[in-house]
Amino acid sequence: MTPAGKIAVLQMTSGIDPAANRATMVDAVAAAAAGGAKMLFTPEVSGLVDRNRERAAPNLFSEADDPVLAAMRAAATDHGLWIHIGSLLIRRDDGKLANRGFVIDAAGEIRARYDKLHMFDVDLPTGESWRESASYTPGEGAVVVTTPVGRLGMSICYDMRFPDLYRALTNAGATILAMPAAFTRPTGAAHWHVLLRARAIEGACFVVAAAQTGVHEDGRATYGHSLVIDPWGEVLLDMGEAPGLGFAEIDPALQEDVRARVPALKHRRSIPEVVRA
Repeated sequence: MTPAGKIAVLQMTSGIDPAANRATMVDAVAAAAAGGAKMLFTPEVSGLVDRNRERAAPNLFSEADDPVLAAMRAAATDHGLWIHIGSLLIRRDDGKLANRGFVIDAAGEIRARYDKLHMFDVDLPTGESWRESASYTPGEGAVVVTTPVGRLGMSICYDMRFPDLYRALTNAGATILAMPAAFTRPTGAAHWHVLLRARAIEGACFVVAAAQTGVHEDGRATYGHSLVIDPWGEVLLDMGEAPGLGFAEIDPALQEDVRARVPALKHRRSIPEVVRA
């Protein structure tokens, strides 16, 4: 069984300058290590939040050339800390963009990559309209990776509305579900806590959701409330609306107890064809 371990969660208000965002992230690596964490989690689009495509274009890089990714790999090595970068906007070999998460080990090596599967294409009652599919190419698979705090199932933001993904991740052995986000305020107020608690309960997993927060330089506003939730659905950490660093304990013994009390994962069955009466 994986020993219990402390994690750190970075809540950010990322802006249009990747260098400034990078500095915040690198400082968080040092603070997380100093605080005794085994692993740091950052939000979706940690390295750049900019809706202006023309202005953002010079700041979009391939994975090999991305300065934020390079800096975080170096920081992981310097401080001996594992890092889950919630996501960076990465230019693919075909010139299109991916919203890609990374797990980096304490030697600075990339252990896993995950491209966001579900695109946030919505029109909200507030008048906000989002078309992620106009900018990003969705991923093609789910990812689980072994870390010092457990088997981590990777996802990004809007993915959390699709429980089939988390069923696949927990069937593949995930004990922690990462759900980094840049949630809008209207959807956050309505759905953030209930969706994340539901994913934790149905999978009997820890959920770690590092979030963007506040009003960003490009004018968007995000919900904040980075959360860590235990497998019983209890909120261990809610960071509210202020940017900063939070800590929580991941206790595998608690997870084993929850899965013994309610062994729902063992009771899963393939769903037969639906009869339309």
